[in-house]
Amino acid sequence: MSNQPLAERLRPKTFADYAGQKHLIGENSILRKIIDSGNIPSMIFWGPPGVGKTTLARLIANHLERPFYTLSAINSGVKDVREIFEKAKSSRFFSTHPPILFIDEIHRFSKSQQDSLLGAVEDGTVTLIGATTENPSFEIISPLLSRCQVYVLKNLEKDELVELLLSAIKKDIELKTKKITIKEPEAILRYSGGDARKLLNILELIVNSESSDKIVITNNKVVEKLQENIALYDKNGEQHYDIISAFIKSIRGSDPNAAVYWLARMISGGEDVKFIARRMVILASEDIGLANPNALLLATSCFQAVTMIGYPEARIILSEAAIYLANSAKSNSAYSAIDEALELVKNTGDLPVPLHIRNAPTKLMKDLGYGKNYKYAHSYEGNFVDSDFLPEKIKKTTIYKPQENAREKEHRAYLSKIWKDRYDY
Repeated sequence: MSNQPLAERLRPKTFADYAGQKHLIGENSILRKIIDSGNIPSMIFWGPPGVGKTTLARLIANHLERPFYTLSAINSGVKDVREIFEKAKSSRFFSTHPPILFIDEIHRFSKSQQDSLLGAVEDGTVTLIGATTENPSFEIISPLLSRCQVYVLKNLEKDELVELLLSAIKKDIELKTKKITIKEPEAILRYSGGDARKLLNILELIVNSESSDKIVITNNKVVEKLQENIALYDKNGEQHYDIISAFIKSIRGSDPNAAVYWLARMISGGEDVKFIARRMVILASEDIGLANPNALLLATSCFQAVTMIGYPEARIILSEAAIYLANSAKSNSAYSAIDEALELVKNTGDLPVPLHIRNAPTKLMKDLGYGKNYKYAHSYEGNFVDSDFLPEKIKKTTIYKPQENAREKEHRAYLSKIWKDRYDY
């Protein structure tokens, strides 16, 4: 039996073997064209665990036949970075392309550690490829981010996961010696959450737990085996997204008890306070929104406070915010409105701005009718005048739809009063 985990044994050696991310490395995709040109920029790969960030970096280095250095931001410091820069300088020949430096979990580097990368990236000593599960806009310093292209990697789709399972059973040196049948794939796909590494770990766990070489995988068997092998919270991967998902859904579902429980799970696991607080800021606008605008203010204050204070006191601030958000009335009307508006823009294109609300800074524009017949709302009773502000083609469209909560009932009453039929429903 091999000492290597299944996921490592099946790590792709070529782009043809790589699962998913067709939007990046599929035929005629932007990144694939850049790779094939041989002149790649420094890059940041942003995506959840198990989607192939490290593998993609290795494949790029192999494809371009470049030296490949790798560091983990969790256990590496500035000294390790400088040592690699020295190796890169000493091993590089005239006119050859720079080696690739891959830094996993790059968001865990401090500002000073990220600063130490700037010179070598700028002068071409190395081509940096960083991998992160966190939004680079928040976690990567602006000077470094401006020198890198950001590529977003996605969770694998159902068909891609099924294909990966079948390929593992057929090609792996150990699995192909057994007779494995996937009778019901739903549970193993659901528990993987689009994470290829997690998928293969589950498959390996089930296979290794069977005494017979004839193995039939069913939903019940997957659930049973996983319940026997419940993993501890892992902020670096396995349950990171499962726990934060449970936390967010508990708040959305107005259950303060569950919200505080899942919060405690994250705190006990050493989760980054900024990550927890940032997700609550998003939830405050996405799931509470106009039902209680104060929720966004409180969540934002929570983020600022825990950033300044840190553990252990930050746990109290996080708890207060989580309970408040869970107890708040809920509405996703603002979230729905912007998505509906974006879809409308996508389907209708660049519709012209009505002449009467165009800016008219020059005489020519005024002569063309820009701003003509514009009615200034404050000049009318109640600071309102009936006028059209949407393009002619969609002028009667209702995008914002108030929901059934106390605040938005007031919104609807006001809008119904001034806009009449547009909000009479």
